[in-house]
Amino acid sequence: MKGFTLEQMTDFTDFTRGGDLTEFLKQTNNVFNMNNCRSHPVRVSPDAQHIHAFLQKPKRGLVTFDRIQRVAVAQSPSYMDTGSALSIPIVELLYLDSGSKDSAALVAVILENGKAEFWKYVERKAGWDLLQTSDLCNSTSAKVVSVCSSGKFIIWCEERPASESASVFSAARNNFRYCICKRTYEREERAVRLGGVKTPLHNSPCYRVLAAREDVYLLPDNQEAAPGNGSKFFLIWSPKQDRMTISTVCKGALLSKTLHSTSKDSDYKTLISECIGMLATISPPEICSVAPTSCGGLLLVLSSGCISLLQSDGVLRQIYTLALSCPLDCSNQISMQIYGSTLACIVYRTLYLVDTSTGRLLENIALKTDGMLFLNSREKNGIHFLSGTGMYVVKESGVDPTSKQLGCSDTARPDAVLVEAVFEEACRYYQRRSLSSTQLTVEKLKSGGMFQAPIALSSILGVYMKTKKASELPQGGGGYSKLLASLGAELESLMALEQLKASVVSASDRKLSVSCETLVGQEVNRLLFSDLDRDNLLYLNVIFKTFPRESWQALQASLRLGSNGEGFLTAKAAPEVWKTVLSPVQATLAPLSSGQQQASSNGAAPVFELICRSLFTFQPKWLPRFVELAQQQAGASSWNYGGKESPESVPLYKRALCVLPREGQAQELQVELLLCSQRPNAVMQAMRILLELRRWERVAEVAQRFSQQSPLLNKEIFTTLLCEISQHRDLDPYLDLLWTLCPEDMTVTSILNIVLKSLPLCGREPGPFRTDRSQMSIGMLKPLLIKVLQRETKPSQRYADILQSPSFPPPTPPRQPRSVTEPAMATASPPLSSISSSVNDTSVDEGCSSPRHENK
Repeated sequence: MKGFTLEQMTDFTDFTRGGDLTEFLKQTNNVFNMNNCRSHPVRVSPDAQHIHAFLQKPKRGLVTFDRIQRVAVAQSPSYMDTGSALSIPIVELLYLDSGSKDSAALVAVILENGKAEFWKYVERKAGWDLLQTSDLCNSTSAKVVSVCSSGKFIIWCEERPASESASVFSAARNNFRYCICKRTYEREERAVRLGGVKTPLHNSPCYRVLAAREDVYLLPDNQEAAPGNGSKFFLIWSPKQDRMTISTVCKGALLSKTLHSTSKDSDYKTLISECIGMLATISPPEICSVAPTSCGGLLLVLSSGCISLLQSDGVLRQIYTLALSCPLDCSNQISMQIYGSTLACIVYRTLYLVDTSTGRLLENIALKTDGMLFLNSREKNGIHFLSGTGMYVVKESGVDPTSKQLGCSDTARPDAVLVEAVFEEACRYYQRRSLSSTQLTVEKLKSGGMFQAPIALSSILGVYMKTKKASELPQGGGGYSKLLASLGAELESLMALEQLKASVVSASDRKLSVSCETLVGQEVNRLLFSDLDRDNLLYLNVIFKTFPRESWQALQASLRLGSNGEGFLTAKAAPEVWKTVLSPVQATLAPLSSGQQQASSNGAAPVFELICRSLFTFQPKWLPRFVELAQQQAGASSWNYGGKESPESVPLYKRALCVLPREGQAQELQVELLLCSQRPNAVMQAMRILLELRRWERVAEVAQRFSQQSPLLNKEIFTTLLCEISQHRDLDPYLDLLWTLCPEDMTVTSILNIVLKSLPLCGREPGPFRTDRSQMSIGMLKPLLIKVLQRETKPSQRYADILQSPSFPPPTPPRQPRSVTEPAMATASPPLSSISSSVNDTSVDEGCSSPRHENK
């Protein structure tokens, strides 16, 4: 786009009393401040052929200026002037049937006392005829405070006088003395037929009614201080469907309700009673200016300088943020309108042109005087505004305005968006980290010279895009060309993403799904490979919520999910992705009970919970295996998120359990998640769930599998199953397995105690010959008791080495012969060698074999 220029359509010389109109418009700003009204005191007809001015001083009334069509009939025109005799203030001037092909304009002048004057413009005499004067309100004491027209309806807010009994109550109660009324009209040749008055809303505060196509917006009147929480929200009403929507700037639509003819259903307090609690907790920003648009929405300017479009469904879409040196308030004169895809806004004598599809500022034009934007039905996409020097139209220089809509040529090209996007992102980044309350703007960022990173990045992007068009990198650039070469992959990916975003805007329905899948895949992959902050985490939540199936497909590609030959899940994700998946971006998690949802402080679910929820939706059988793989990665990684349990952390299996539905649903999956954790408490919880489900075969399988994990867990499993066996006979086929699980330290006494404590209570006294076969008997326990008794009576193996000796006491060693002269009791044992030598050298008689014989 080459730029914009202003072209003057008229200097009011072709209007009746053009000099008076020029003089009045020069004083418009003073009149606006003296009137302290909420809109410009000038109205322009839809075809830009008539201008109406509201007079305040010195005379109150209405003055009309008409474009001169033929000089011959313009000698004595008849004006629609009421300034000489009007003493009642004018509330609004409405053009009825503005979209009709009938060239005759029909205008309704609504007065504060409820009177409505209907005027018709007659071209043959270039003047206005008063058709009739009617009472708009039923009550003569009613006071009209705001009025608009939508379709074949005239809608207004009227103030009804307070009753005498209400004077004794508080003044706050008198604020609810307004009503919203509507009335149909039908245009005839020389008259206007009005339908009956209907009141869809009673006992409401003062509202300002604004019509945009088929919907009517009810905004709290800032001049009438809305009581309580009434100033925190506004109403969106569809007169045809009689449907009222309560919406706020910060929370969007809160409640939508169909009104009925009964007074109870149309009472204001009854309407807002369901959301009064939420209204007490919010603090929305102040609305400085509003303007209905031809596209059916309502433009809002907030005190922060943000311009947003309020849609009929209550959704508020931010378009642009004004970079102003001083904050806005309700006293600022702001004019804005949407033409095609271009937003035009005049504030502080500056015309801003913004592309509504991208939010990019196309141009800002300085004006010499204040201006007021208006719609011209003959050129719907042309930007027209009125100033003290004439009527002007904004045209795109070098482009035929009839061949292309303004602002739609190539504003969505990546090379026109990326550089501005860099500075806008840098503004948000530095503003979050700034200790100053001063608003940082793109202009300050560019001119300050202290933020080098965005300037360098925008320069790199600019050079890269130029070289991309030339299909070659700069030669002889030294380090700069090397820099572009090293960043080529990232820049190419960024350009491709921007081109894809632009193609989605203009894609057909057939190509939209393919483009959406590609875009979601790139965004999810980019976020998973980055260090997520809270804003990006919230953005990822929005992607998963808006595009669930596309997000699931992107997850399979990013985590490289698949199944091996045995049907088990495999995940070959990069370590950076696992770090993002297990990273505790959210606030400190607290343990939750079953069925409660886990969420962070900003309302966004962590990445791990998002993946588990997607797995549960599209491939629930993979969820337990994925948790096992995540636990392995958490335990083996150096960053160790969730690998070791601490009071501040929650195990991964508990976090996965939080995404499952409430109790009674998906219990099989809950059991698998508990078992995959390998934790004793989780295993026992799974056992209890299986027992409640009466899955006896599965109970036996789990008991046999986990009984070998630890003695304590084995004892807990055996005790639980023994208690269960004591209550019914359903586990009889698995008794042999249970007896093999009996711990070594279990005694007969402890077994009988467990059984006696677990026996079910009988409803009647047991007889001597009880026939109840569900009762446990000693015969059932006999194999177990015999096994335990044999173990108790079996000799202890602790001293087996001693008990297995050959004999006790040991045999007496053989005696050795000795000399007669040798004393019987030696005081000391001689050495073995001396004993042997003495025995060999000593001779004894054959009859004397031992000293005992000599004594004899």
